[in-house]
Amino acid sequence: MWLSLLLLLLLPGPLPVAGMEDAAFPHLGESSQPPPRACPPRCSCPRVDTVDCDGLDLRVFPDNITRAAQYLSLQNNQLQELPYNELSRLSGLRTLNLHNNLISSEGLPDEAFESLTQLQHIYVAHNKLSVAPQFLPRSLRVADLAANQMMEIFPLTFGEKPALRSVYLHNNQLSNAGLPPDAFRGSEAVATLSLSNNRLSYLPPSLPPSLERLHLQNNLISKVPRGALSRQTQLRELYLQHNQLTDSGLDATTFSKLHSLEYLDLSHNQLTTVPAGLPRTLAILHLGRNRIRQVEAARLHGARGLRYLLLQHNQLGSSGLPAGALRPLRGLHTLHLYGNGLDRVPLALPRRLRALVLPHNHVATLGARDLAATPGLMELNLAYNRLTSARVHHRAFRRLRALRSLDLAGNQLTRLPMGLPTGLHTLRLQRNQLRMLEPEPLTGLDQLQELSLAHNRLRVGDIGPGTWHELQALQMLDLSHNELSFVPPDLPEALEELHLEGNRIGHVSPEAFLSTPRLRALFLRANRLHMTSIAAEAFLGLPNLRVVDTAGNLEQVLIQLPTTTPRGPRAGGP
Repeated sequence: MWLSLLLLLLLPGPLPVAGMEDAAFPHLGESSQPPPRACPPRCSCPRVDTVDCDGLDLRVFPDNITRAAQYLSLQNNQLQELPYNELSRLSGLRTLNLHNNLISSEGLPDEAFESLTQLQHIYVAHNKLSVAPQFLPRSLRVADLAANQMMEIFPLTFGEKPALRSVYLHNNQLSNAGLPPDAFRGSEAVATLSLSNNRLSYLPPSLPPSLERLHLQNNLISKVPRGALSRQTQLRELYLQHNQLTDSGLDATTFSKLHSLEYLDLSHNQLTTVPAGLPRTLAILHLGRNRIRQVEAARLHGARGLRYLLLQHNQLGSSGLPAGALRPLRGLHTLHLYGNGLDRVPLALPRRLRALVLPHNHVATLGARDLAATPGLMELNLAYNRLTSARVHHRAFRRLRALRSLDLAGNQLTRLPMGLPTGLHTLRLQRNQLRMLEPEPLTGLDQLQELSLAHNRLRVGDIGPGTWHELQALQMLDLSHNELSFVPPDLPEALEELHLEGNRIGHVSPEAFLSTPRLRALFLRANRLHMTSIAAEAFLGLPNLRVVDTAGNLEQVLIQLPTTTPRGPRAGGP
């Protein structure tokens, strides 16, 4: 669950209204034929209690809606107002969907909902409301008023609603002055509240103690008043990213009472230190894109259950992560340090760490024991640092027997590192300065499936005999953008995808792919090939070949694949 939440955060877009389609309109997908009954023109009435007038460009509220209607959908129209006399007839309504119309506050009279005593779901998002309705029915469970222009809500908009569970107010113009202190009084079941993308300058007090998810991202929040979160003991997810929080806007008690908190996002703020008082239930802490210069162990003592710590794009320098600073986090699974100023791998990392993400730092040395404390690492990313072959110790990876993915792209390596873990599945070495490949560094890598050597300085003569011999599981090999003049011989038999684009290849011999009978995709674009420089026999032994990309060569090259092989999306090219 935590990982899916994290990934969800890295994705952009509006917050979903969970269960809207299924819970609000359960009968729309049913195919049973109803008996003849009154139904507004052009609308659909699949059941006696359901009226669907979606997307009809309606400018006037439809008449002739049956009094038996419980589910009424008018979304995606051009309605500007709701007539009270029409709504008051529909006292049995349970769901009213007005999403994406042109309804203004003047077109929504205060008494509009007085007679809707059974209403449970109301959707008025993407309209033109400047203030919220002063009164919504006591029976309400879900209220979506997002993406309007609202500047104010009232005590009985959401107050005194004992069954209310979800309130969506994101993408409005609400300031703290527009939220009354008793906005949720008497509504003790609210679990989800979205106030993101508004104009709040501090975290609103008197929020429902029943909250489980609170969205406050993309506001102007610079502080959390003392005690503002003291009653939210059921809160599991708190989103405060993209605000203006500083260290002085938080104190040691801000999060200390959140005994159920699992996810906390404080990224894109102005913090210079890790907040104090973090609860031990916390599993994911996102502190990326702040101004943090140092991580103190004392600040993390309370968060012993932390699994994912994200500190990318801060100002951590050579002393930013002192040895043992993360030692309290014994269960830490993933540590993100992308885009800082670290000049070496932090020492004494938690022993159970599984993923260390350190690209775009200043790491220039990898010593024999720098990674000794994390024998369980499965993913190590040191891409785009300052590593040279002379300063990578031959025993640097010796203890990483569980390592499956190693990324050393974008460094200054001139040869393959020695002592690579034999369990590797993925090895990325693109954009280095590799000038030679020898068999010895690749010895024992019989589980390697992907190898990227793109954007180096390799020539065919620099690839030693037997280099590929032990790569028995290799399926993808990227040798693009090197200085190869022909296809390297004796490539691995298991190879399915071969990238040779951007080299100096001038001909392809009949024997070029004899060693790779499983090849499915071949990329030869942007080389020096002519129409007659590829031997027709080169592809005869490749029954699985689906793609041959030869675009961007000196002449248009047309490839005739074997007749038993279906032609792929590109065979040849302009």
